[in-house]
Amino acid sequence: MDFLRPTTWEEALAAKADRPDAVPIQGGTDVMVEINMDVRRPAALLDLNQVAELREWAMVGGMCRVGAAVPYARIIEELGGPLQGLAQAARTVGSPQIRNRGSVGGNLGAASPAGDSHPPLLAAGAVVEAESRERGVRMIPADEFYLGVKRSALEPDELIRAVHVRPATGPQYFSKVGTRNAMVIAVCSFAIALHPRERRVGTGIGSAAPTPRRAFDAEDLLARELDWNAPLDPALTRRFGELCARAAAPIDDVRGTAAYRVHAIGVLARRTLAWAWNDHLGRRAA
Repeated sequence: MDFLRPTTWEEALAAKADRPDAVPIQGGTDVMVEINMDVRRPAALLDLNQVAELREWAMVGGMCRVGAAVPYARIIEELGGPLQGLAQAARTVGSPQIRNRGSVGGNLGAASPAGDSHPPLLAAGAVVEAESRERGVRMIPADEFYLGVKRSALEPDELIRAVHVRPATGPQYFSKVGTRNAMVIAVCSFAIALHPRERRVGTGIGSAAPTPRRAFDAEDLLARELDWNAPLDPALTRRFGELCARAAAPIDDVRGTAAYRVHAIGVLARRTLAWAWNDHLGRRAA
């Protein structure tokens, strides 16, 4: 196995162009587990940990641009205000050691349906910034990024440079079900983001389909029927949960059955909507 270690972004793009079979590694929290468990044996590893710019974030054009290697710990500490849902999800990732090493860019690159960052990115309408040496930068909406189990829209010579997320304009929540209380892969997860200025709600479902996905019918329901100045209608909340559950397409595995996941998504959807809505009305009253 070859080990490539660029120190600049330009060197990283050149290495990936010359060796499209090289697997990028940042925190290594997914890739190294697969190698250690002999799940795969890549021909080359492309270590991006020395590329300093990937560890930075900034506000660009009204969006929060988060470098692909910004660790979960910094998202929690520095971006809990503008990226509420993503920070909540980051708090549930692994142990402190994993949160210090793992990153949203690595989570996107792995494209696992169970990745904790995917639902809040979908709910917030995030955009993935990818780049190749030959074709330059490509901006990929999060809901077009996931193509299948651990398959993404990235081309073989592309690398993830950053993710762009608009700062929250309303409450955002993330919740997940696991087989224990900490350091657990999600049995299923759900994220919600209220966008009061646009009078719409974003959703994200994790670990309950071949890819992370939005519940489009549930979003459309709230766009049509939600009264942004009134308490939440219990009947509307139930219908929202039912449509979110219907959007799921899970499987049975060692962590849970498909039937349980469908039920749990409905429960998580109702709860997170209620939490977000209570915050929304509280902010209006303040």
